[in-house]
Amino acid sequence: MTGTGVWVIGARGNVATTAAVGARAVARGATDETGLVTARRPVADLDLPDVADLTFAGHEVREGSLVESARALSEDGTPAPETVETVADDLRAIDDRIRTGTAVNAGEAIADIADDTADAERSLAETVSRIRDDYESFRASEDLDRVVVVNLASTEPPTADPERYDTLSAFEDAVAADDPDLPASSLYAYAALKGGHPYVNFTPSSGSALGGLRELAAENDVPHMGRDAKTGETLVKSALAPMFAGRNLRVMSWEGHNILGNTDGAVLEDERNEAGKLESKGDILDSILPDIGHNRVRIDYTPSLGDWKTAWDYVHFEGFLDTEMTMQFTWEGSDSALAAPLVLDLVRLVAYADRRGEGGLQPHLASFFKAPLGVEEHDLSRQFETLDEYARERRSEVSAGGEQ
Repeated sequence: MTGTGVWVIGARGNVATTAAVGARAVARGATDETGLVTARRPVADLDLPDVADLTFAGHEVREGSLVESARALSEDGTPAPETVETVADDLRAIDDRIRTGTAVNAGEAIADIADDTADAERSLAETVSRIRDDYESFRASEDLDRVVVVNLASTEPPTADPERYDTLSAFEDAVAADDPDLPASSLYAYAALKGGHPYVNFTPSSGSALGGLRELAAENDVPHMGRDAKTGETLVKSALAPMFAGRNLRVMSWEGHNILGNTDGAVLEDERNEAGKLESKGDILDSILPDIGHNRVRIDYTPSLGDWKTAWDYVHFEGFLDTEMTMQFTWEGSDSALAAPLVLDLVRLVAYADRRGEGGLQPHLASFFKAPLGVEEHDLSRQFETLDEYARERRSEVSAGGEQ
């Protein structure tokens, strides 16, 4: 067997499309690895899977094609039209490996945008079995060493009373009972971990965060990590907030207003879907600045922005001699161009951990997430250092005669 498979939940979405375009463009020499953390040392020193060797497939509940998605994104400015055409045949090959996904218990907003779902009449156990079969068929047909499952689907509403699923037996009982509160993201994660496939939750959805699934990952020694990738405004917050804390400047108010287009923005118009996103974005400041007086985040859908997003932040703080001061910043960027390289990074790093037998949560990947599972540290520089230290330790083991 050769190569690493990437099974994407939400395989024709903007981030998934951009990740596939980017990976194939790197493979064909049409772009470089700017934006990939795994392209810088010391992480680049690890024996990671080559970007060119990643084979993509996935689940999708909307009709269309990757080429259509890529061309639509290109009209927004990225990727460039010539890049899309360079990899168009590769995208068509990926399309042939995309299967109909499930939107079961994913919320009305996601159900409304789903053109098709294969599970309207299936039990949850049957749905999980079908998903597992899709993973395994992909691995076998492409003769892959391993398959990394990545959740890039639109944000679900928060899971009601997640403590009910704190043990594996409780989770599996819920599957058997067709529990209407078990979300699609956790069914995908369960199918992955049960089959021994590494899992990454790039979204605020529950995914593998439920206690029973963490237990399963530990039991099967499968690496997993999430959740909610840190790509824009929150990335800036996690870098700036420690500055205020370190200088002993009292932040009285931090107001963040986000506007974005694309399908994710439309889904977040539903307050139930938005709730999980707001929670992960707000928790970072509360953690770094526990005495903050006011911390509010807003997310609004602005259709004309397409794949682009803008965040305006207003920070009201107090310094020496009770002097009140302010800081404001605006962050503007392509949502998918910011997120896609992180997808490739996480796939490479989780596949590496899997090859080394490093199962369970991967705390050294905290810098990639707003709400990293099992990690309380939100200072971005410290999170980066944790990743670099992981890489240096693994390289030292190799130098000492161990297997990388």
